Amino acid sequence: MTTYTGLTFGGTPWIPLFVQTLNQTACIGCGRCYKVCPRDVLTLVDRTEALGDDFEEDEDSDMDNTVVMAISNLADCIGCEACSKVCPKKCFAHASMAA
Repeated sequence: MTTYTGLTFGGTPWIPLFVQTLNQTACIGCGRCYKVCPRDVLTLVDRTEALGDDFEEDEDSDMDNTVVMAISNLADCIGCEACSKVCPKKCFAHASMAA
C-alpha cells in the first residue's frame, strides 16, 4: 500500500499525518489546539457530557476547565499536526492516509 505524499514549497517530500483520535480524558481544555487548527477540525465541549461516567473530578488534577476538546470535523483535517505540536498533554494520535 502506498502512502499519500505531498511536497513542501522547496520540493521536499512530506507525508501528512491526519488526526485520528483525541484522548479527552487527558485533555485539560486549554484550547491551544483549537487556536492553531487552520481548518476548524476541533470544538470545545462540556467535560461531563464528553466523558460521561468516565469523568471523575480529582482535587490534584491538572483540569482547571470544565471543557475538553472534541473532533468535530475530521474530514477537514489537512494533516499539518499543529494540534499535536501545541498540546501539553499529548492527547492526539495521527496516521498517514493511503493513496
